[in-house]
Amino acid sequence: MKTSKVWYVTGASRGLGLTLVKTLLDNGYRVAATSRDARTLREAVGLIDKDRFLPLAVDLNNPDCIDESVQQTLAAFGRIDVVVNNAGYGMAGTVEEIAEQDITNIFKVNVLATIEVVKRILPVMRSQKSGYIINIGSVAGFVGAPGWAVYSATKAAVAAFSEVLALDVKEFNINVTVVEPSGFRTGFLTKDSLALTESKIEGYEAVKNTQERYLAADGKQPGSPEKASEILIELAESEQPPVHLYLGQDAYNRASEKLKTMTAELEQWKATTISADFE
Repeated sequence: MKTSKVWYVTGASRGLGLTLVKTLLDNGYRVAATSRDARTLREAVGLIDKDRFLPLAVDLNNPDCIDESVQQTLAAFGRIDVVVNNAGYGMAGTVEEIAEQDITNIFKVNVLATIEVVKRILPVMRSQKSGYIINIGSVAGFVGAPGWAVYSATKAAVAAFSEVLALDVKEFNINVTVVEPSGFRTGFLTKDSLALTESKIEGYEAVKNTQERYLAADGKQPGSPEKASEILIELAESEQPPVHLYLGQDAYNRASEKLKTMTAELEQWKATTISADFE
C-alpha cells in the first residue's frame, strides 16, 4: 500500500506510539515521529528511509521546540494530515501523598503538551482545509479507579479539550477523536512509564488493593497495540470518525455502566437540578 498522507506522532519511542509508527511505515505512510532522543527512536523503529521517516528529538514542554519540529516536518514532507498526541504517562497514588511538582509535571506532559502540539499544527491543517487530530486519552478519564485521581484528571481534561476542539474546527474540514483505551500491553505499568507513590498512610485500602492488582496485570493486559494501531489507521481513512472511541472490552464495559449510572442519577435529581433556575 502506498499513500501520500503524512502522520505526526508524539511519544513514539515505545508503547503504542512505537507500534503505530512501525505499522504506518509498513503500510506506506510518511511519518514524522517525536521522542526525547531521536537516536533511540531511530534504533527502535529500525528503518532508515529519509523519504518516509523523520525521527525528531522534541521537548514537548518547550513550545518553540514543538514549532521547530512542525517546520521540519513541513520541510521534509510538505504537509501534515494526521497528528497523534500519544505522549504521556501514568500516575498512581493518593492525592495526599503525591508531590505538588509531580502533579504539575504530569499535567504538563499529558495535557499542556497535547494542547501546544495542536496549537502549532492547526494553522497547517486550516491552510490545507483538511486534517485529523487523534488525542490519546484513557477510559480512566471517564471511569477512574481508586488511586488514579491525578492521572484520571489529566485524561478527563484531554477528553473535554478534544470534544470542544472538534466543534471549533469542524468548519475547516478537520476532524478530532479522543481515543480512550483500557489496559493495553504497551509498557504503561512499567517503572519507565508509571509514576507510583506508595501510600504510607494507614487505611486507603481501596487504593492499595487497586494498585497491587494493576501492577500484577503488567504484561497480561488484554489490549493489543497492533490492533489498536490498525484501528487508528482505519479512523484516519474514515470520512466521519467518532469524537470518542473507547478501545477494549473493559473500556466498553466501564463506560457503558457509568452512562447507565449517570443517567439514573440525573433523572433521580432532576427536580433539584431544574429548581435552581429563576421561575
